[in-house]
Amino acid sequence: MADLSYLDAVVLGIVEGLTEYLPVSSTGHLTITEKLLGLQVDDAAVTAYTAVIQLGAIAATLLYFFRDIVRFAVAWFRGLGSVEARKDPDYGLAWAVVIGSIPVGVVGFLGRGIVSGPLRSLWVVAAALLLWSVVMVVAERMHSRFEAQGTLRGEHSVRPVDGLVIGLVQCFSLVPGVSRSGATISAGIARGIDRVTATRLSFFLAIPALTAAGLFQAVGEKSGLAALGVGPVLVGLVVAFVVAFASIAWLLRFVASNSLMAFVWYRVLLGVVLVVVLATNVITAT
Repeated sequence: MADLSYLDAVVLGIVEGLTEYLPVSSTGHLTITEKLLGLQVDDAAVTAYTAVIQLGAIAATLLYFFRDIVRFAVAWFRGLGSVEARKDPDYGLAWAVVIGSIPVGVVGFLGRGIVSGPLRSLWVVAAALLLWSVVMVVAERMHSRFEAQGTLRGEHSVRPVDGLVIGLVQCFSLVPGVSRSGATISAGIARGIDRVTATRLSFFLAIPALTAAGLFQAVGEKSGLAALGVGPVLVGLVVAFVVAFASIAWLLRFVASNSLMAFVWYRVLLGVVLVVVLATNVITAT
């Protein structure tokens, strides 16, 4: 891993930025890319590096949604001390994000050895890409029924219970290939939340989840990261930040008038290709 080049860092940063918020699994794509670059995908330093460059994507989220985040934070603190302030819809949405962030943190911490070890296999990625695509199709059909009934909910109707349900589903994203955004957006639209709101909520839930994961891995594997040198780490962070910022803007425009089915077909195609190349020993699973 100490041989990670600047070109490798740029490639991984681009992949992270492109796939972190699209429902196609950033971890799955990073695992595939690392394998193609000749890196050992289950190496602790490799896992730490991919978690750390996620902080670049998180920085992009913080910048893009800075005003919204400040608004929600203000509403939340006001609501803690005022009954009247709790009527603000932003107070309920803030609680949804807080509550929804807890499950993945607990499960991720308790299962960290499995997540960074046995699950770092391309067979797992292939299976998760295919199986979670089925969940996304079901979620889209449920969303269509809400839409036909005219009962879709917007941002001001998001409740803490929505955050809890979406947060629980987010735990599945710890499996490489599922996709954190694919899990949270699917859970949101399946509950009758419109696609744009569900996507924005997915972004907000990403902030605590990915920040905690990135910092935890950085501290736990600081010796491995140090072997890389500051340069490649910074390059990966900066590239991930720039590409993720553009991806956020694009995805919000896309879901405003499109379903998730384009991503489903992409996931299925990638999953099938991955199964074929693994079964024929073109590449190994770890």
